[in-house]
Amino acid sequence: MNTAAPRSGDGTIGKALEVLDLVAQAERPVRFSELLTLSPHPKATLYRLVQTLTNLGMLRYDVDRQTYAPGLRLVSLAHAAWRQSSLAPIARPHIDRLSETLGETVHLAQLDGGQVLYVDKRNAADPIEMFSQAGKVGPGYCTGVGKAMIAFLGDDAREMALSQQAWFAHTANTHTDRDSLSAELEVIRAEGVAYDREEHEPGIICVAAPILSETGRAIGALSVTTSTARKSLADLTRLAPHLKSTAREIAQATANWQFPSQ
Repeated sequence: MNTAAPRSGDGTIGKALEVLDLVAQAERPVRFSELLTLSPHPKATLYRLVQTLTNLGMLRYDVDRQTYAPGLRLVSLAHAAWRQSSLAPIARPHIDRLSETLGETVHLAQLDGGQVLYVDKRNAADPIEMFSQAGKVGPGYCTGVGKAMIAFLGDDAREMALSQQAWFAHTANTHTDRDSLSAELEVIRAEGVAYDREEHEPGIICVAAPILSETGRAIGALSVTTSTARKSLADLTRLAPHLKSTAREIAQATANWQFPSQ
């Protein structure tokens, strides 16, 4: 999730959302002093934003521990967004079936500001420890689902997504500039699948397929993820037809659903 300073036109709302991002990213209750260290805002401004968000139920303050956490109103809004704006409710039976058939972990993701938002996940019978969890945000440039979605964006949207990448080298296999990734995106568009070749986490590989609208726009992506200790990239290639078939089924199920444009 983007925690850069709000654009000049974002005003108070942008600043408040930035504070919510900071609290959410901590993944645990945080003290005001911690937020102050992370936030670019002066102490008085940050305090006012935190108090307003708490009064509105978007943050919850624990008096005993003196910490802030996401509030119940925010949780309610998140559930509404999950039902109305994410692929998860429609895709759930399809990813359940795919994970059971293949015996591997299946991820469902959507693109948010050039980054990957994992909206659902089904673990393998023998789960592997990895970064991706439903609700987490990951990089677009070095994940299979991210590359699968970016490849099928329109030209302008794709350039915007590429401009939003950090290009940090998570592993020795990570793309660290747009030119090297752009070359792979052409291959992904031709083949209809993308691979994570230990680009985000050592030992973790995946094959991913975009979920395309009737106009060919990527509205999400699906991946089968495993470890190099269990399978090879060649093994994942043999699973690609199952993945692409499921992606098409989900796309058909969403034909009458309106999703936020990328």
